[in-house]
Amino acid sequence: MKYDFTSVIDRHGKDAMAVDVIPFKDAQVEEGFSRIPMWVADMNYATAPSIQDAIIERTKHPTFGYFELRKEYYDSIIEWQNKRNGVEGLTKEAIGYENGVLGCLSSAAQAFTVAGEGILLHSPTYVGFTHALDAIGRKIVHSDLVQDENGVWRMDYEDMDRKLKENHIHFAVFCSPHNPCGRVWTREEIEKAMEVYAKNDCVVVSDEIWSDLTLEGHKHIPTQTISEDARNRTIGVYAPSKTFNLAGLIGSYHIIYNPYLRDRVRRQEEMCHYNNVNVLSMHALIGAYRPEGYEWLDELRQVLTENVDYAYRYIKEHFHGVELAKPEGTYMLFMDCEKFCKEHGMEMDELIRAGIRVGVIWQDGRPFHRPYSIRLNLAVPHSLVVEAMERLEKYVFCKADTPQ
Repeated sequence: MKYDFTSVIDRHGKDAMAVDVIPFKDAQVEEGFSRIPMWVADMNYATAPSIQDAIIERTKHPTFGYFELRKEYYDSIIEWQNKRNGVEGLTKEAIGYENGVLGCLSSAAQAFTVAGEGILLHSPTYVGFTHALDAIGRKIVHSDLVQDENGVWRMDYEDMDRKLKENHIHFAVFCSPHNPCGRVWTREEIEKAMEVYAKNDCVVVSDEIWSDLTLEGHKHIPTQTISEDARNRTIGVYAPSKTFNLAGLIGSYHIIYNPYLRDRVRRQEEMCHYNNVNVLSMHALIGAYRPEGYEWLDELRQVLTENVDYAYRYIKEHFHGVELAKPEGTYMLFMDCEKFCKEHGMEMDELIRAGIRVGVIWQDGRPFHRPYSIRLNLAVPHSLVVEAMERLEKYVFCKADTPQ
């Protein structure tokens, strides 16, 4: 490969929450075990060199005053969406800067709902959605995703329709690809979901921050390309932050074709006086969406596909009592440990601490609305995926081989 996805980068002391924070109360890594950061959704790879080049070049100029978004910023997004997602007809007017997906969600929810009003989300639910909507006093109504006979996560369209009607909901959040389940929805699935939303007159925020990170054999379909109705009722939100590991620079963007939706969202954002781009974030996006960024991403998707394939097979073969669906996108695994815990009389707190104790810093999945779940980040060098699986088998899930 042209780019380096194998080196283990020492991130300690470099402002990296992934390695400097243990995300579970009273959990500690035992002496003798190195930390493998597998929780918060950032990657442990060096980003695309074109991003650093763009930032460094801009910092050579000694002024950093007020500025406007460059034409190159908009042109880069338009070209990226066309080449990666097949989006046609996108114009500068439909694009707007966002400090983050959750900021856009909060603004849109406040623009189109009132405190106490219901909003429909699928469950498992990205914990950031929960926090953002709780903070503004909205009522979260869940429609559970269900697993078919092959373990594939599916939407329950009848349940969605019923929940929307029963709760008089006219605002929904759609996550595509889905976090934490890793589904890359097919065109038919998105069409059916949008038909349900349209029938219930819903404004839809479609979080597509993972759209670039589909695994091999899967392709992202932008929600707004499904139909003219979807184009006009959907607020699409994207970012280079997940794709290129730029969360610390802050910077997302929305695509809103409908001027009525667009005007209301932007007015809500103006009222809080916070949604302003950092000049280096702008140049980071421009650097990311250069030809080198396209090449880097194509190699990254190969690496992530290999990591997911390996971890999925290993868990299915060695972690008895642990169930999971194979992700089609993202770099997260969402494991269901209910059978293991019940077979071995182990509480979830104990299981989570056991993994952290041997240096596998994984994430409690219960806040995603599944009581026995753990979310595992596989965006680390492959050698660390292998090491993590071996540690978990030897020290954590070893009880699975004990006769009951």
